Amino acid sequence: MRRVWALPGTRLGVAGWPQSMGNRLHGHWNYWWQAHLLDCLVDAQERQPNPARAGTISRLVRGIRVRNLGSWTNDYYDDIAWLGLALMRARDCEEVSIRTAMTRIAAQLRAGWTDHGGGGIWWRRKDNFKNVPANGPAAILFARWATRGGERADRQRARSLTEWMAQVLVDPATGLLWDGVYVEPDGSIKDIVKVTYTYCQGVYLGACVELADGDTSGVWTRRAERTINAVAAHLNDDKVVRGRGGGDGGLFAGILARYLAQAALRLDSPAAAVARELVVGSAEAAWRNRALAPSGPLFGPEWSQPARVPRSPAHRRVERDLSVQLSGWMVLEAAALLERS
Repeated sequence: MRRVWALPGTRLGVAGWPQSMGNRLHGHWNYWWQAHLLDCLVDAQERQPNPARAGTISRLVRGIRVRNLGSWTNDYYDDIAWLGLALMRARDCEEVSIRTAMTRIAAQLRAGWTDHGGGGIWWRRKDNFKNVPANGPAAILFARWATRGGERADRQRARSLTEWMAQVLVDPATGLLWDGVYVEPDGSIKDIVKVTYTYCQGVYLGACVELADGDTSGVWTRRAERTINAVAAHLNDDKVVRGRGGGDGGLFAGILARYLAQAALRLDSPAAAVARELVVGSAEAAWRNRALAPSGPLFGPEWSQPARVPRSPAHRRVERDLSVQLSGWMVLEAAALLERS
């Protein structure tokens, strides 16, 4: 982590290691990677409170806003939902002030809903694509924000977003979530992107787990169970969740691990044990196959395979990417959470 443009009281995670000059200056802006870095720092702080880390959390929150040129939001609905989720956890853990940020993030997410394609929010402003990666974290955010300072109607928004995903993007053959839909100007669906990312399963599962709390119908629990069992059947190798390379894809497996852990803790269902097995198996593989870098462990994009240490900023290995390292951190924190619970 480094200061943003040498400004005191700021930090951001460097996007690549070994660092290039562009990395040191935070020239390439990975807004949503930093949101997951904040989430990981909160994981660590909840596991083992540390005054120095508490200060780092506050400096990272300030650094994100500074690097985003004074704004809390951007044009991507998935990005801002991730930051909102991390900010809520930072407030719960360290009393970080989030009212202004959450007011703006929630307002933009609420405005993203339209009836095009049957409902849901857009992937980004002025686009023709709606997908699970935007609607999933937004649904989790609304379910949580409804009881933490948002509007009472936000819980219904969470239900509507998750119901849209269930009706439009669940593959009936496997139970997995497809990526998203392209929409015509008249609102009809032009095309369904039938790709199954681990990311999509994680955020849909997370939304179902949130909505299962206090629900007597059992519908959300059944949908969560179906998703866990589909992941167990199709998206792992010997209880190790599959990776998706570097770049943004480097975060996908870690996101799934985070919400599998939540399901394992919060569902009263046999599927909870399946979720636990996937998290623990993935964490054990990630640790077993770590490489040793000068500052500590280095994780690979595929936890079932040995990681390799990049030699320099020019060495094109995806282990360089902050996203890949955050994913490894996430799965270890998810397993640690299960262990202490």
